[in-house]
Amino acid sequence: MVEPEIRFRTLTRDDFPTLARWLARPHVARWWNHDHSAEAVERDFGPAVDGTDPTEMYVVLLGDRPIGFIQYSRFADFPDYRAEIGELVEVPDGAATIDYFIGEPDLTGRGVGRAMISAFCECKWRSDPSLTAIIVAVNAANEASWRALLGAGFERAGRGDLEPDNPIDDRLHEILRLDRP
Repeated sequence: MVEPEIRFRTLTRDDFPTLARWLARPHVARWWNHDHSAEAVERDFGPAVDGTDPTEMYVVLLGDRPIGFIQYSRFADFPDYRAEIGELVEVPDGAATIDYFIGEPDLTGRGVGRAMISAFCECKWRSDPSLTAIIVAVNAANEASWRALLGAGFERAGRGDLEPDNPIDDRLHEILRLDRP
């Protein structure tokens, strides 16, 4: 049996209702802690759709089914974040970061996250020759997320305190890194 292909499509405003629905789902809301109202989704995702924010945002597709979200940011575009992460690990020139979730609960805990991360990194290595490394900070309590990164070939680069996305969480984060193959 052939597994459906994981693909990525640039996020559009037509995706905002689906994105809001995913952000409201308990397994996403637990770690993203994001207001899922139409106004908040427009405020926080609209600038990237318009090209006024340098973050690249994508809908993750399994076959033709939208299943999740992934965003890609170069540290050079966010110097404050680079400095914050740089206090914990080396951030080389050309490095970027990703943030992601699987929005469909029936696909969690089945290796889809690892496959999604692997496929996305492969796409970025091919499309961006200046990309040197992908560095991701994950709350230490979000074991499923950092295990998906390890499964996708990332290695632990460090750990330390960062402001958590959800104020109920501890500040301890795992920092994972994947260098250009």
